[in-house]
Amino acid sequence: MSKLGNLGARLHRGEVSYDFIGKRKIWYGVSILITITAILGLAVRGLNMGIDFQGGAVFTTPTKMSASVAQVEKYAHDAAGHEAVVQKLGNGSLRIQIAGLDTAKSDQVKQTLAKDLKLDPERLNADLVGPSWGEQIANKAWQGLAIFMVLVVIYLAIAFEWRMAVAALVALIHDITITVGIYALVGFEVTPGTVIGLLTILGYSLYDTVVVFDSLKEQTKDITKQTRFTYSDIANHSINSTLVRSINTTVVALLPVAGLLFIGGGFLGAGTLNDISLSLFVGLAAGAYSSIFIATPLVADLKEREPAMKALRKRVMAKRAQAAAGEAQGESRSATGEPSDGAAPAVVGPRDQSVTRNRGRGRPSGKRR
Repeated sequence: MSKLGNLGARLHRGEVSYDFIGKRKIWYGVSILITITAILGLAVRGLNMGIDFQGGAVFTTPTKMSASVAQVEKYAHDAAGHEAVVQKLGNGSLRIQIAGLDTAKSDQVKQTLAKDLKLDPERLNADLVGPSWGEQIANKAWQGLAIFMVLVVIYLAIAFEWRMAVAALVALIHDITITVGIYALVGFEVTPGTVIGLLTILGYSLYDTVVVFDSLKEQTKDITKQTRFTYSDIANHSINSTLVRSINTTVVALLPVAGLLFIGGGFLGAGTLNDISLSLFVGLAAGAYSSIFIATPLVADLKEREPAMKALRKRVMAKRAQAAAGEAQGESRSATGEPSDGAAPAVVGPRDQSVTRNRGRGRPSGKRR
């Protein structure tokens, strides 16, 4: 950890620098490839919408069931005529979700399941969920997402500038697309918890982006009054100076979410944690990536198109070319032994003696003998 801290200090002081902006076309290509894969997964496989969005029935068994999840899935499939989602809860009971059931069909399936599981039908708890409730949740989620996007763009345009607002919006869309695409590829069930997770990651995704933008805003004040750095140079330094902070905050946030996803949902079998934990895990990782490799390079691209930034780049490049030419000329002269321009010629042989030192030699001293 001390080495990471030293690296962060060196990155902040500019002693070490990684060229994120210069390699932005590589990051753009990687992001486009991942986004296309996510969109294809979403188009081909689609989302596994939960019963809250489709409507149906949820059956909960008593604790300490002897039947396995696979057996209960078969029983539910035979009773309902289509696939069911069975999850094992923490207390040992089973949660059976069957979409598309009305009240009459739900009672029939309940009797059949109770018979197959050798249970009293009264001990098998049944709840009906209407599709209209899930539709209302989805509509409210889309409305909340749209309002959030508009407010974010307005705030960033006022606090920073419109180019940063556009870059942040592109990064947010990038994060949401990847997260939804991963859900489609993995096949996890989309529940209201998934919607909550998606809305949660938006704020965290903006956190790292705003940190870098704030550093960039401070360092680009009066940028046109100097000829040492271009806007892209300063943007690259802003990323480097906040890189370790972004890594630390992302890792600290991912650790508990990874515990929910891999230990709680995978190892302990608490499947109800998968919906929100997967969206948080993928969204947090994608948000940290987009703030470094998407948002800031995109701002640099947009700013470099301004006439003032173009003129600044020309002056900086001209000064660097002049300095490089001077260094090359100095190296060539030092190799041949020739003096550089403006330097005094080297003294070879004894120095000329001063005229005053020989004055009076050989002349009488004026003393009487």
